[in-house]
Amino acid sequence: MMQKADMLNDYAQTNFGAAKRFRLILREGANIREMGGNSDQSIAVGIVDNIMMNALETRTSDIHLQPEREQLRIRYRQDGVLHTVGSLPSEQASNVLARLKLSAGMRIDEQREPQDGRIEMEYMGRRLSCRASCLPSLNGEKIVMRILDPAAMKVDLTKLGMPRDVLSKWRRAIKAPYGLILVTGPTGSGKTSTLYASINQIDALTRNVVTVEDPIEYEYDKNICQVQVSERVGFSRVMRSFLRQDPDVMLVGEMRDPESLSIGIQAGLTGHLVLSTLHTNNALETISRMVDMNAERYLISGVTVAILAQRLVRLTCYKCRVPYQPTQDEIDQLKLTRADLANGKFMVGKGCPDCRGSGYKGRVGIFELALGTPEFRAAIASSHDHESLAKAAHRQGFRTMLDDGRAKAMAGWTSPDEVVRAVHSAAIK
Repeated sequence: MMQKADMLNDYAQTNFGAAKRFRLILREGANIREMGGNSDQSIAVGIVDNIMMNALETRTSDIHLQPEREQLRIRYRQDGVLHTVGSLPSEQASNVLARLKLSAGMRIDEQREPQDGRIEMEYMGRRLSCRASCLPSLNGEKIVMRILDPAAMKVDLTKLGMPRDVLSKWRRAIKAPYGLILVTGPTGSGKTSTLYASINQIDALTRNVVTVEDPIEYEYDKNICQVQVSERVGFSRVMRSFLRQDPDVMLVGEMRDPESLSIGIQAGLTGHLVLSTLHTNNALETISRMVDMNAERYLISGVTVAILAQRLVRLTCYKCRVPYQPTQDEIDQLKLTRADLANGKFMVGKGCPDCRGSGYKGRVGIFELALGTPEFRAAIASSHDHESLAKAAHRQGFRTMLDDGRAKAMAGWTSPDEVVRAVHSAAIK
């Protein structure tokens, strides 16, 4: 463990020029001002600035400040994996947490109830924000911050990693005049990025595009109306209001309950294009998930345009990757043939300063896409078993995420272990 003096030196005294490069912003009505700090908080100001700057410079998606008995542990989630990057002595933790809570608009005198907030900041002339959550725990309050970088959300559809045929089919799907398009996967699988990239392909000049999100991670420049949900105004209530706003395209952050799903299906059936997300393991299981949410099969059949399932896998570091021979366990789980082993260019990263010793740098998606073809819709309406849906999907050229991951591993984009980890539920069938 680092000594206390070393911890303070590491986080409070190395942020030279932070006042010019980074600052926290406070909103007071229509007024915006920089968040200051008094002499008692000067060390905490430096620590917070340094934590934020280091996270932004290392492409961190989430910052975890976790209290332990004698220290506050600092962890960054980078490329989907948590790394411990340092710790602070307990005597500094209270001032650091107080500054973060104050910048997030939380009550600093409330330490027994969970709180949520949003932190606004500027870094190198760019405006960014964090979604912050504070939770009381055994050793103190734990704060987790999700960094919301508008630049990171301006994703080009061609750079998500979709295979060419999947990209071509997806582009045709999002040009449909009406119906329901779903992107599925667990939390952190890149669904929001795919939806944002897709919305950017839609002509918002001639079509009325509206979104309901929780949270709004990226603010569009113009022509798109965005609504943030709250405890009082949820997804279903906003969606009902949208239908009275003459919409052409509705982006719904998530179908969380039967009511919002029902409204989305009715909107798709009555001439609106609805794009949304669901938490399911794969594209075909989405149908049974909607049935479990009280949707009728004949309605699902009539409204479905496309269902895209995805995961994110880490890319092998380009600077330190070396040839690799998959283990027998990886061969079995990825169902690699002798031809695959002979023709594949499998790679793993050894670890270098550029990838912080992890062997990986960056992430890419692996995908599977089921289109609402007449045969697939007929299978939805008439069949109650997964096998019939799978047969109908495969006749349209459907490939699973495991297939796409295998191809990316054979090309050296990622490691076999990453693919197995990402699509484990499919790999063990």
